[in-house]
Amino acid sequence: MMRTLVLILISTTLFACGGGGGGGGGGGQAPAPPPPDPEPTAAELQQASKLLSLTTFGPSYDDIYTAADMGSDAWLEQQLNLPATLHEPVVRRYIDEYGYDINATPSPGTFRRFAFYEQALTAPDQLRQLTAYALSQIFVVSDNVDMIFINPLGLSSYYDMLLTHAFGNFRDLLRAVTLHPVMGLYLSHVNNARFNPVTNTFPDENYAREVMQLFSIGLFELNPDGTQRLDGSGNPIPTYGNAEIREFSKIFTGLSYGQSTYNGIPFFGREAPVLEVPMIMFEDYHEPGEKYLLNGAVVPAGQTGLEDIDDALDNLFNHPNVGPFIGKQLIQRLVTSNPSPEYVARVSAAFDGDGTTPRGDMTTVLRAVLLDPEASDGVKLREPFLRYLALNRGLDVASSDGTWPGYGFVVQFLTQQHVMSAPSVFNFYLPNFTPAGELGNSGLVAPEFQITNDSTIAGMTNLIAYALFGEQSIDTPDDFADITLDLSAYEALAATPDALLDRIDLVFFAGAMDDVTRDAIRTGLEPLSGDLTLRTQVALYLALSSPAYAVQGNPS
Repeated sequence: MMRTLVLILISTTLFACGGGGGGGGGGGQAPAPPPPDPEPTAAELQQASKLLSLTTFGPSYDDIYTAADMGSDAWLEQQLNLPATLHEPVVRRYIDEYGYDINATPSPGTFRRFAFYEQALTAPDQLRQLTAYALSQIFVVSDNVDMIFINPLGLSSYYDMLLTHAFGNFRDLLRAVTLHPVMGLYLSHVNNARFNPVTNTFPDENYAREVMQLFSIGLFELNPDGTQRLDGSGNPIPTYGNAEIREFSKIFTGLSYGQSTYNGIPFFGREAPVLEVPMIMFEDYHEPGEKYLLNGAVVPAGQTGLEDIDDALDNLFNHPNVGPFIGKQLIQRLVTSNPSPEYVARVSAAFDGDGTTPRGDMTTVLRAVLLDPEASDGVKLREPFLRYLALNRGLDVASSDGTWPGYGFVVQFLTQQHVMSAPSVFNFYLPNFTPAGELGNSGLVAPEFQITNDSTIAGMTNLIAYALFGEQSIDTPDDFADITLDLSAYEALAATPDALLDRIDLVFFAGAMDDVTRDAIRTGLEPLSGDLTLRTQVALYLALSSPAYAVQGNPS
């Protein structure tokens, strides 16, 4: 039913185009070697592909085989124990080689994009990288702010902060977000000063509002299963009001850059602040006195500014809304747009802890999200940007010199999306967005449909063609590395269309390609038997631009 509803709402060019055992030896002979481990079965490969579609930026066939050989549980535990592959060292490598001149080509502002492509496409800690990407769509900052764009160390440092805390504790993550100068600049609590009666100026309320609305508790009180609590009149209960925003704004005063200027970085004729060093507290600018927070909590007078901040973050972290509010969004970003209340409740309980795990432990939450019984049936529209990354990883993208200088501007233009380039703090789409039509009439949400329109559908189709038929799969500066796809493993199967489609089905559809899509692609390949490269490219183009691939999951 869900696939039917999704197919109604998404367009594609596909159909418009038409188209031996061993025992011990005797007589002093050495024992026979043990038999080799059996090859993974088709069912095990499909199960591994399903898991990797939820936990990576897209698997290759070799990734799927490795996970199937290890076993899904062992592969997941390995991922949870891998160290973070950071982005800032890559940015520094490019700065060392090409300098820090904003008028140069390539501009230093693009170096953090180079780092993202390098790690998204090659880093072994794929689950951590994907989780950080999901967190970047909750704790949103954007290079649409000029000061942020021209300072790639700041953005890469911010992303590394998400990577570092992705498998840590949510309380530590919330503090790191609060003190990061990129967030301070983006939501204007850097240089946020106390009330000044002479100038009649008040603390900025921007971060105070968003840290509640978007980063922790949401607008309305929730039950553990994510449904809204209602008052006696059947109305939702607000979690906070203007009074609480004003009190929290006092908390986030006195913070400024940990290092004020970065010598040698020109920015419109003046020096730019360092955005990779956490903000520090300047007590003279911090609002003194008591602050009255949520649920009757009072921050006492006489504390340091950072003590006030820690008390306020504890107040938010321990609010009962955090588990269902953040947990549901992680389910939506990783698994399914419409988790059942029971699914949300199980993830919320994992966030709350049970005596053996602390409250806010992110690895416990991620296990609950990914291993829930409902996860195998999850359905959501794939983000354009994630479809693009999966195409590259699934087709064994390679760099001619080991560097990955991807601009990403072609991607951003065609899909209206790129990591850490959202148009506002509300991300590219809202978690509760409901498209008009049958999905909305059914009471379902489909967040990614907020950026799905005639322009982005055509743009995504063109981007797939650009990657498959162009000279490079990623737009790069001139005279930099060639970044190309390796189709040889698929071409080797192309003489037999069903064998080629089986491989595409496993790698990109986790074995869920429907018969209608398969038959349409097979029909389109029949005239191309004389050119196996073209047959491979066309098969991939039709498959990856189909509505069946646009939907992640295997609904009935």
